[in-house]
Parts: sequence; C-alpha cells; structure tokens
Amino acid sequence: MLSKLGRGGLRVAEEVRAAVSAGGAVVALESTIFTSGMPRPINVDTALEAERIVRSRGAVPATVGMLAGRLVVGLSQAEIAALGGDDYAIKCSTRDLPTAMARRLNGGTTVSATLVAARLAGVPVFVTGALAEHGQDSMDVSADLVQLGRTPIMTVCAGVKAFLDVGRTLEALETQGVGVATLLLGDDAKQPGKKEEVEFPAFYTPSSGHKSPCTLHSVAECARVLAGVRSLDGPGFLLAVPIAREFSEFSSTVDAAIRDALDEAGRLGIRGRAITPFLLDRIARLTDGASLRANVALVKRNADVGAQIAKAFSELQDAAAATGKK
Repeated sequence: MLSKLGRGGLRVAEEVRAAVSAGGAVVALESTIFTSGMPRPINVDTALEAERIVRSRGAVPATVGMLAGRLVVGLSQAEIAALGGDDYAIKCSTRDLPTAMARRLNGGTTVSATLVAARLAGVPVFVTGALAEHGQDSMDVSADLVQLGRTPIMTVCAGVKAFLDVGRTLEALETQGVGVATLLLGDDAKQPGKKEEVEFPAFYTPSSGHKSPCTLHSVAECARVLAGVRSLDGPGFLLAVPIAREFSEFSSTVDAAIRDALDEAGRLGIRGRAITPFLLDRIARLTDGASLRANVALVKRNADVGAQIAKAFSELQDAAAATGKK
C-alpha cells in the first residue's frame, strides 16, 4: 500500500519497501518505548536489540518515528540513537501527527500513530511493549484502542499495563471489534482444544485476574488468524504474549509499587499523557530496577514472537499464491 501522505509526509526505508513489495516478513516497532518509556542508554540499546532479534528470525525491522515532521517507517540505527537522545522529542499520538508535521518536530510514535504508519507502508505485524489504557475511574480512553479497531494489523504486546484498568480496556477493545487472544508457547503452552481458563496478561505479570477472550497455541495459528484479519480489512487483532515466568516471582513487589506510584500520581495531580512515563519511572525506582529489567525482557520477547509470526504469515501467503497458480 503506497502512502496517501505524499512524498514529503512519509518516508519508508528502501529495505522495508522492497520487503513489503515482495511479500516478505516485516515487523513494525514503535518508538515511544525508547523516547519516553526507558532511561538512557538502556532505551536505545533495547531498541537496537529488538531490531537484531527481528532480523535473526528472517524478518525486516521497521522502527517508526517522527523526524523533522516526517513520519518514518524504518529508522536507521543512527536515527534511533539520535531520537532516543533527543530531550525535545514529543510523544506523538494520532492526534499529534498533523501538528508535528507542520512544525517539523521530532517525536516517538505511540501505538496508535505507529499503527497509522504501518498501514500506510503495508506492514502487517506490529510489536510493542504493552497496551495503553482505558483509564481507571475516568473517560481517558486511549487513542490506541480506537486505532486498533481501524487497522487490520496484528499487534503483539505483553497485555495491558498492570497499573491500568485491564477489565475496562478489554471491554473497550470488544466495542471496537478488535480480536483479542493470549499466545501460550513453551512452558506456558497447553493442549489445543482443552477448556483451560487462561488469564489475559498484564505487562509485568502473566496474570491480570481477567479471562482471555481466546487462546492461541502456535505461531502458525497466529499467522492464520492474521490472514483472516487482512482478508476482512476491518478491525485489527491484539495478541498478548505473557512475560516469561521467571519474572512473575516479583509480582507482589510490583503490585505494591504500583499502588504506591498511583497514590503519588494522584497526590501530584499527574494525569493524561504524562501518567504512563511517571508511573514507569516511579515503579522502577520502587522495585530497585526489577520492573525495568522485566520491561526490557518483554520487549525482546515480543519482538521475537512478532518476527516469527511475520515470517510464518509471509510463508503462508507464498503457499497460497503458489496453490492459486496451479
């Protein structure tokens, strides 16, 4: 799909453009993870490592960001480093795209803005850390949830951030028509068809207290679901990958830190787009860096799974094309 923004509004890296045109495996990666979600230099190191992991699985990474008012799909390593070190880079959601373009700003793209860019570039798989919120006791419904309902892309994440309202978020996704599933692999996998009660993950923990609407059991199954999403050209699909079990041991510590951080945010009057960076930083401090290590680990895990799905989807499309030619 060619950009509707015109040559000046969107830049797609040649490697990404060529892979999309050839039906190859491509994975979009968001940039607010390293512009506002992690401290330096861990932020840039994590972004570059996520790209390396994607490549190791035979897929092309397409990190998305805003540079001088231009939406870029496929930032270079130098551009990732520069954006990750930019004190003035804005947090760019869908509503911010027009003004950021007009003012020629630099920015990290949120889930919603990255989905817009990925669709314009024809990228079918998108990897992020965790989904933003349906706010607790408020009307603060993230644009991420709305954009998921508009974009036929599979978004791979670690569920909903644990300090947000998971139940309301799942309800909002249902209203938008977004398919939601939890992927169980390795030690977490169970036999397909078994009526197990699988919980939807919540960022730092594999359990949120809310039942997952659906459970998938393999990358191949995810690729087939993605094929259905693309054929319908309607709402997207949210695939939750639980954080590795090794990090679940500090869940009680994180839960206590989340409560303390939320109380502090309330006292300070911090809300809106400022709340997530504040909470991530505060929780990291309260857990002596354990939550940050978990955050880095889940980003890498999601990149690995997303790349495998993109590769399987590409192969599925090739097989379908070959069958159609016979």
